[in-house]
Amino acid sequence: MLSEPFRQGADPVCMKPYRRIWSAWLAAFLLSLLQSSAPGLSWATTYYVNPSGSDVGPGTHAQPWQTISRAADILVAGDTVLIGAGTYRESIVPANSGASGRYITYAAQEGATVIVDGASINLEEYTGLVYIAYKSYIKVSGLQIRNAGPNPNNAGILVDGSHHITIQGNKTYNTVSSGIGVWSSSEITVEGNEVELACNDGQQECITVAGTSGFTVSGNHVHHNGPGSNGGEGIDAKDGSSNGRISGNHVHDLSRLGIYVDAWDKHTFGITIDKNRVDNCRNDGITLASEMGGLLEDVLVSNNVVSNNLLHGIAVTPNGPVAAPPMRNLTIVNNTLHHNGDGSVPSPWGGGIVVDNPNLESLLIRNNIFSDNLFFQILLDVPVIGLQVDHNLIDGFRGYENEILGASPVTGNPLFVDASAGNYRLQAGSPAIDKGAAGSAPADDYDMIKRPQGAGVDIGAHEYVPGRRSALAGILFLLQQH
Repeated sequence: MLSEPFRQGADPVCMKPYRRIWSAWLAAFLLSLLQSSAPGLSWATTYYVNPSGSDVGPGTHAQPWQTISRAADILVAGDTVLIGAGTYRESIVPANSGASGRYITYAAQEGATVIVDGASINLEEYTGLVYIAYKSYIKVSGLQIRNAGPNPNNAGILVDGSHHITIQGNKTYNTVSSGIGVWSSSEITVEGNEVELACNDGQQECITVAGTSGFTVSGNHVHHNGPGSNGGEGIDAKDGSSNGRISGNHVHDLSRLGIYVDAWDKHTFGITIDKNRVDNCRNDGITLASEMGGLLEDVLVSNNVVSNNLLHGIAVTPNGPVAAPPMRNLTIVNNTLHHNGDGSVPSPWGGGIVVDNPNLESLLIRNNIFSDNLFFQILLDVPVIGLQVDHNLIDGFRGYENEILGASPVTGNPLFVDASAGNYRLQAGSPAIDKGAAGSAPADDYDMIKRPQGAGVDIGAHEYVPGRRSALAGILFLLQQH
């Protein structure tokens, strides 16, 4: 006689392996869902904001939210908010972080002009109209940030104590402090932004990177800042920042200097300044300094075009109350410095490059063009241990006290294509062609053309390329005009 379980068609002994397999598969599947959505335990979602929407709605395309702040409170890892055209009179303070591979993104909808206007907002000191504090994996893209204040350290976009943050393709205008400020953070990208009327008239710099490691500041357009009473340098990596790159930016028409690396009172190191244009600033084009005695170390300045600045093209200087701050391993190669220094002011001064820090060890100045700078081309006011100055083109040696030519100099007109229009590429027959030293020369030039193109490395920021590639270089020049 068959037992009752068999009559019902169920064998508990035989079925156990299948149940175990099914249970294991289901558990693995559910675990993968949880892992893919953590933190926040939700699927990545795209939300929408429009001035005509309502914050009590679901934030869908059909029923968008009205404020970006609503999105900032809700978004979790992997989420995106697309913001419709309009003016938003609010500050943006993200409540949550993203995760590796799952950024939280705040972006303007395609083709939309999105203005975040702080004219009616009194920000707390040391904050910004967009304020990302102690967060990670967040991207802000395509917004126009205006009228951030009223305190001296109110920025347009301020990142503090955060990591893996991308600030891309935004425009800031009329900010009392920085247009974009980054403090005590890591793995930061500031790319393709326009910063205008920053530091009006507050502290810090137009783009400030302070105490931050692993940063990239590239492709930004920084110009026409405030009066500069308390701050206003163009781009500043300072105060213990390290392992960063400042590249491909156009910095011009500022009341202070253009690009600054200042150790302040902390070890600041591993910074590259490459392929930037700096012009028409009412101070130095590029300055390497340590205002309060921190060690400045391992800085590379290469492929920059620095012209028509009021003081020096490049300065290596204490620039503060500490008379001899420590600096070492500074490399200045393949730059073009033209027409720096101003003779029209009551106390005219300025020139190509000046070195006046007596506590400097290991300085290389090689393959640079110094052309028509006012009082000098290369001025070495102090002895330097481990100094190498060689293979530079000197156009206009003035014989000023402590001005030097260096070893293996090339002299004469560099034959720029059109210096009056800011085109410092070389014409055929330039004495700079093939006359540089290969050692320490960057692998490519200002236009990302590989070196060398001829029998040797060219002197200056631009490698001469004839024919078809010259036409390409001209197109690149036009594209780089802002």
